Amino acid sequence: MFMPKSYSTFCLVLASLLVVSPTATNAFSLSPSAARKSSVSLAATNNDEVGTNNDLSSLNRRDAFQVVTKVAAASALASTFSIPAAANAAEGAGKVVVAGATGQTGRRVLERLAKAGNLEVIGGVRNIEKANASLGESSTVIRGAMVQKVASVDTSSVDLKKMDVVANSVDELAASMEGATSLVIATGFVPGNPLKMNAAAHEVDNIGTIKLVDAAKKSGIKKIVLVSSILTNGRNWGQEKSPGFVVTNAFGNVLDEKIIAENYLRKSGIDYTIVRPGGLKAKPPTGALKISGEDTLNSGEISRDLVADVCVASLTDKKATNKVLGK
Repeated sequence: MFMPKSYSTFCLVLASLLVVSPTATNAFSLSPSAARKSSVSLAATNNDEVGTNNDLSSLNRRDAFQVVTKVAAASALASTFSIPAAANAAEGAGKVVVAGATGQTGRRVLERLAKAGNLEVIGGVRNIEKANASLGESSTVIRGAMVQKVASVDTSSVDLKKMDVVANSVDELAASMEGATSLVIATGFVPGNPLKMNAAAHEVDNIGTIKLVDAAKKSGIKKIVLVSSILTNGRNWGQEKSPGFVVTNAFGNVLDEKIIAENYLRKSGIDYTIVRPGGLKAKPPTGALKISGEDTLNSGEISRDLVADVCVASLTDKKATNKVLGK
């Protein structure tokens, strides 16, 4: 079925974790809205400015002073961070589980962790045999109007385990995570039958994610990185009628399901990082990396490669502790 580009939209809010791909020549660009929240958000652009509705003329003098002060502080912070190579970024992560390892973003995270060579990696998949085949070959995937080239992943150092967030119980999921210290959740429902999308989004992006959080607690995992979506919290900052929210949420009310799981993770007691990117692109990172406050940007695109880099870095970077990283 046709899937608009905005379906993949997700917000990469790296509250106080400011990172950029080592292979890109991206420059940091700070928008005034960073002053409105304690967290920051990231967005990669194709050398085009993304509208942010950040007009300083609408602020009074006191607000403007606070904006300038916090923008300056955030600029200084941005200049001190970069995404290291996967081997360095993952150092100290211990044994890492990637749930949704065959997905477009999940396989990129898995690839980086597998190449690190200094940690154990578990790939959580629904079907181990099919996953071995799909991960081991490069291909071109057609998703609606989008064509995505997928590189092969060397899984020789990866332990693939069955992790079906719909079919498996919390105990079964926990058993697959045994001995792990970190978890990256890159699961998400894929739109199919229009009559079943609501149920599918509820089962995967809400109940399924909550199951993974419960399983992580049961197995003793200390860190969770959750790949979510831009505008997940849209209803709470007046974006429920914005084009991005309306179109994205039209697919199974997925944003309403995701926010429930996000809030559950926040209250779990486990160290978390919630990554919310914009429209996901299969191409390598190009252009500038935009930094803005959480829940301030409602459009934009970002490379899946950069999102994967951020996920890996968030596993061990203390600046990403209990933060929402958004675009």
